[in-house]
Amino acid sequence: MVALIVAFLVYKDFTARAASLRDAMIVTGFAALIAVLLGVLALALARRRAWARGPAVVMELMLLPIGWYMVSGGLAWLGVPVFALGLLGAGLLIAPATREALGVQ
Repeated sequence: MVALIVAFLVYKDFTARAASLRDAMIVTGFAALIAVLLGVLALALARRRAWARGPAVVMELMLLPIGWYMVSGGLAWLGVPVFALGLLGAGLLIAPATREALGVQ
C-alpha cells in the first residue's frame, strides 16, 4: 500500500505544479523510506525474527498520521485505506498469536 502511495507521489511530482520541487521530493523520499523499512521488517517477520516486531508496530502506527493528513487534505480515497492499514497492521502485530509465533514472552 505504501508503495502505491510512493508511485502516486512520484506521478504528482512529475505532473503537478508544485510551489517547491525540493519539498515535493522530500515528501516522496520520506514515503519511499517508509515503504523500504516496512518491506525489510515484513521480510524479517516472515522469517520469524522477534526483534522486528517492535519496530514494525511503530512503523505501522506511523501510517496513522499519514492517512489522517491525506483525509484532511482531500485525498480521502487514499487516506482512509492507509489509516485502516496502519490500525490493522499494528493490531495484528500485537495480537497474542503473533507474539507466540515469534516466541516473544
